[in-house]
Amino acid sequence: MLDYLALLLFIAAAALVAAGMLSAAIFLGPKRPHRVKSRPFACGGMADPYASEQFSLRYYLVAMLFILFDLEVVFLYFWGVIFRDLGAAGFVDAVLFILILGAGLAYVWRRGALRWV
Repeated sequence: MLDYLALLLFIAAAALVAAGMLSAAIFLGPKRPHRVKSRPFACGGMADPYASEQFSLRYYLVAMLFILFDLEVVFLYFWGVIFRDLGAAGFVDAVLFILILGAGLAYVWRRGALRWV
């Protein structure tokens, strides 16, 4: 149980910081919000709630691919932390994982999904 003491202290400190920020926002924030100040503001002008401009589908595709490959790198980080404990089987699994990830990236690249038009 002593091994988890640092983790519990970290969680408690994070909860205290979050509670402190929320309470500071409640106590120090505006009590009566003004009508103009509560409207959204974007790029030097008031935001139009009924904007007719639509985002390209490519924008969402690139965003999803970024999230996908970014999460894969996170898995590699944890593999690197316990690399010595895994042995040869863990190394082979990680190389296989990287090869599959590389094949997916090559496929996406070849299909032109990363090309911004």
